[in-house]
Amino acid sequence: MTFRFANVAGRSALVDSAGRWFDASRVSDGVISVDPMAAWLQVEVLHRVSGTIDNTESDGNLSDADVRPPIPSPRSVFAVGLNYQSHADESKMKLPNAPLIFTKFPSCLTGPNDPVILGGSTDDYEAELVVVIGRGGRDIRPKDAWGYVGGLTVGQDISDRTLQFAAEPAHFDLGKSRDTYGPIGPVIVSTDSFQDAGDLLLTCEINGERRQEDRTSNLIFDVPTLISYLSGILTLSPGDLIFTGTPEGVGAASLRFLSDGDVITTTIEGIGTLKNPCRIPQEAHR
Repeated sequence: MTFRFANVAGRSALVDSAGRWFDASRVSDGVISVDPMAAWLQVEVLHRVSGTIDNTESDGNLSDADVRPPIPSPRSVFAVGLNYQSHADESKMKLPNAPLIFTKFPSCLTGPNDPVILGGSTDDYEAELVVVIGRGGRDIRPKDAWGYVGGLTVGQDISDRTLQFAAEPAHFDLGKSRDTYGPIGPVIVSTDSFQDAGDLLLTCEINGERRQEDRTSNLIFDVPTLISYLSGILTLSPGDLIFTGTPEGVGAASLRFLSDGDVITTTIEGIGTLKNPCRIPQEAHR
């Protein structure tokens, strides 16, 4: 059975196709952990219990809930640079021969409707498909890789370009890891929910203006390749996140960076939408 998994006010939740949420511990009679991180270790149970919620009273609508990052504290958050030809072209950078991997620190993660607190005048948006590892492993073959994916979610790889390029080599990790620079959610959707999990439409709008639009089938290094590559170096663990890269249209290419009051709307078909307002730090108002 397919499932949609969320974090509502710090509790694990299952979500139906109508957008209603169900406390996962309640509907499983305590079998599924209240803690979203512990619940994610029970992916097979999430599949099974999700098939029972249609006949259960919901706890509310997700649109009215306190929705937090579905994976709030992963062990590792990987990200991939220059993984669409169009983005490499607009950045005037040569395509890498192997996946260009960097890390976002887990402390940057925030919810699907939370504000992004801007770090400066060159903050940028990057709409991305995020892979959530469901089963850990090492030396995973590409043909087996989808079997290690628990689900997919929507992500924004917010980037402080000044900080990112403050040194040589660039600070990809620091420049993309300020607090709130990793909105994800609103739900994780199991891969068996899609006709083709490797071909999804991804869009990003700033204040309603479409800036990014592409399909994940245009990834240079696709999901199986990324999982195989990473697992050949280290053991992947359940809950690890992989931000798979962004297509053309980022603010740096047109010098249209994020400003106080901007609203970033990021959508991936079959998964959902992030809607993150931008704010400057409170102390900047003083």
